[in-house]
Amino acid sequence: MGDYLESGVYIDSDHPSVIQFSERVAGPSVHPGESLVPGQEGPADSRERAVALYYAVRDEFRYEPYRIDLNPEAMKASALLSRGYGFCIAKAVLLAATARVQGIPARLGFADVRNHLTTARLRRSMGTDVFVYHGYADLLIDGKWVKATPAFNKALCERFGVETLEFDGVHDSVFQPFDGQGNQYMEYLRDHGRHADLPLEDLRLAFEEAYPRLMVQGVCDLSGRFEDDAEKDRRRRRRGSSP
Repeated sequence: MGDYLESGVYIDSDHPSVIQFSERVAGPSVHPGESLVPGQEGPADSRERAVALYYAVRDEFRYEPYRIDLNPEAMKASALLSRGYGFCIAKAVLLAATARVQGIPARLGFADVRNHLTTARLRRSMGTDVFVYHGYADLLIDGKWVKATPAFNKALCERFGVETLEFDGVHDSVFQPFDGQGNQYMEYLRDHGRHADLPLEDLRLAFEEAYPRLMVQGVCDLSGRFEDDAEKDRRRRRRGSSP
């Protein structure tokens, strides 16, 4: 489990800001075989700590695919903490890093997915509704690897009209297959396996090949906010008009 507990280049769990965030959310670090010191605050077991971290990463950081920076310094967990927003991979990196602070083995998983409910603007810019290398965290809890996807924050889900994706530390938490009205929402197409740290070069090549109109030197920078466009699209759907 060493590779899934040690700090990495991007899963920089030894960074002071990552440690501070993890301990603020889940209490003092508790590593395998250790117990909380009497009087310390925080969830007592790894499942409770993992759940607390999931919701903090999901809701305290805005999901923002309009601004993606695949340069090395921007993809570290500590960079997301200072930025305050990120896309699915960046948020999965942060969840994995904060879990490792707590002695919870964590790795990253990737899959190509078809998103049936992205914004019309992002779909046009991408030229497709397929997202390559959609990212999630994979946490070892009570001897079992459990998938956790903290991408879509609660405020964004409300604007899309979909239920938030919950996590209990026992069952896999992947994107909802349907939205609140029963429309198909997310479909997994291809698995890219699990990794001890971010395979950034593979990720960057895949993004630049899939989205040549969107990515310029590893950066996507669309004006506006994704959640605002999500709300506009939802209003159009309610009126029965096309985006």
